[in-house]
Amino acid sequence: MRFTGFPDEAFAFYEGLEADNSKTYWTAHKQVYEECVRAPLRALLEELAGAYPEPKIFRPYRDVRFSPDKSPYKTHQGAFCAVAEGVGFYLQIDADGLYVAGGFHAHTRDQTARYRAAVDAEATGAQLEKIMKTLARQGFTPGGDMVKTRPRGCPADHPRLELMRHESLTAGRRHPPTEALSTRAALDLVRTDWRRLRPLVDWVLANVGAFEMV
Repeated sequence: MRFTGFPDEAFAFYEGLEADNSKTYWTAHKQVYEECVRAPLRALLEELAGAYPEPKIFRPYRDVRFSPDKSPYKTHQGAFCAVAEGVGFYLQIDADGLYVAGGFHAHTRDQTARYRAAVDAEATGAQLEKIMKTLARQGFTPGGDMVKTRPRGCPADHPRLELMRHESLTAGRRHPPTEALSTRAALDLVRTDWRRLRPLVDWVLANVGAFEMV
């Protein structure tokens, strides 16, 4: 299937799901989800095959076992191309358009420790700081889990304190549901953003790596 864009019905589907997150709504609109959300997303990812690892398209169902929120469905559809466990490139479609991101989510304290050691080191820390400043100029916003103040043992005047506060680090950029997303231009947006995010992903891969099974 050749990617031709995300139809307006894809974004309307998630607007409706946000208003009525129920099995009744899902069942009545499942065909819209399959044809306007999942199929175009799969087609887009297939066109990126070769340049990126095989993507994982996440299930649309929420895990509500340990959550007070029992809404059964995610109000977005995400996909992840992992270069290592928890490290890679992310894409999401929801009512607000497309969200394109890259970086890592920590699975262990050891992974966070390796990240902070690399941020603390002058050479690798300065390299990451430069990468994040470039991404900010290109319209990306940093994300990831953070401590509220600073990690234990980290001085208050650390030159890269904001980066040290992260337990995991991502950078992402949102594209609102304009006419461009309903055409093949959406593919170019994702391809360009992932190319810009590659220095961050490469830095993480070199300095943090995947989480280690014990």
